[in-house]
Amino acid sequence: MESSKENILGTEKVPGLVVRFSVPSIIAMLVSALYNIVDQFFIGNKVGMLGNAATNISFPIVTSCIAASLLFGIGGASCFNLAMGGGKKNKAPYYVGNSALMLFLSGTLLAVVTLVFTEPLLRLFGASEDVLPYALEYVRVGAPGFPFLILTTGGCHLIRADGKPAMSMIVNLVGAVINTVLDALFVMVFGWGMKGAALATVTGEVVSAVLVVMLLYRFRTVKLMKKHFIPNLGVIWKVVSIGMASFFNQLAMMLVQIVMNNTLKKYGELSSFGPDIPVACAGIVMKINQIVFSVVIGLGQGTQPIESYNYGAGRYERVKKAFVIASGTAVIFSALSFVCFQLFPRQILGIFGDGTSEYFEFGTLFMKRFLFFVWLVALQPVTSTLFTSIGKPVKGIFLSLTRQIIFFLPLLLILPRFYGIYGILYTGMAADLLSGLTTVVMVGLEFASMKKLEAKAQAA
Repeated sequence: MESSKENILGTEKVPGLVVRFSVPSIIAMLVSALYNIVDQFFIGNKVGMLGNAATNISFPIVTSCIAASLLFGIGGASCFNLAMGGGKKNKAPYYVGNSALMLFLSGTLLAVVTLVFTEPLLRLFGASEDVLPYALEYVRVGAPGFPFLILTTGGCHLIRADGKPAMSMIVNLVGAVINTVLDALFVMVFGWGMKGAALATVTGEVVSAVLVVMLLYRFRTVKLMKKHFIPNLGVIWKVVSIGMASFFNQLAMMLVQIVMNNTLKKYGELSSFGPDIPVACAGIVMKINQIVFSVVIGLGQGTQPIESYNYGAGRYERVKKAFVIASGTAVIFSALSFVCFQLFPRQILGIFGDGTSEYFEFGTLFMKRFLFFVWLVALQPVTSTLFTSIGKPVKGIFLSLTRQIIFFLPLLLILPRFYGIYGILYTGMAADLLSGLTTVVMVGLEFASMKKLEAKAQAA
């Protein structure tokens, strides 16, 4: 049986482990976010506001891809590390093999569904008649890349679980560099517009996916064989049950994106801003916020192997220490981001192209108000990952749903009825505050539970 002495996750100092695993994870998440940010930058400066609105309209489809990648990626990685920490080395590789298979299959299914129902989906997501042609062109070129996107995003979690966080970072970095270079060439030089941005993204995704396959073939901690990739319903169900929290969080985000796009369009038409300005501005602001949460989520994902292994090995103090370091860093970084959002909203928006005075008026107000409690809600993804890492998916699922479904969605349906387009801004503030406070309470209860487990172990 493997002991904690034989694995750095159970022996090295926790702060050093957090840095070692989180920094590559953060960089990988930032690089992943750059796929969308880079597209937004080139499209905004070359195509214009309608192009920016189109990328926002199509973003729920990308979110569905991320949901699938986290379901099998984080689920498989957590199961693998829990099995290794518990000394079940023979069972552990089945979680990796089955997860990798499901990542590619789910991506293929999503690509087919998207290509068959492209226009109905985009209309459902809130596309106006002016924005629809841009969104159609962007999605139809980008959808064939979904299997590679999902395999890359989810596969990097499996690679990180193998103790190779730097390689996970490199995989994402290579794809992002390719995407950026080709974006500049296809959009700015060749003038291919939305089609060029999507083609650049797909090319980067394919190259990254090839690297993931190569790294899975050279898995280090266990030997992956053909039998580990044969579908096993018991293994898949275990992976799904653990990854469900992150999956539901992304699905909740997708649902909120769809409702918010339609709400922005509806109440924008009733205001001086029109239907497209609010959608375009919200898309930019949400992608900027994605950069912040790439760091936050990267911190959580970086601690996942540490928390899973040590919880499986009964080293609860190390679990708590890893969480405290990650969550504290997340709050500090988010607080600094909050200051930037409050002081320089006009300058940040200007990076993504020019616009009318109404465009900058709404965008500035949206950024300052909608992201007001970003420093508090940063606790949520780190805590949700904690629950997933220690094998408590129900708590993780509940926490994932607090902001998006339990608080945000009802308020989004109610407040605009009284405050119009400005009610959407107040919705973000209220939902972040309530979900942040809920997170604090749940963390306190879980730490108390771990303390009892420690006392019980010591008494035995």
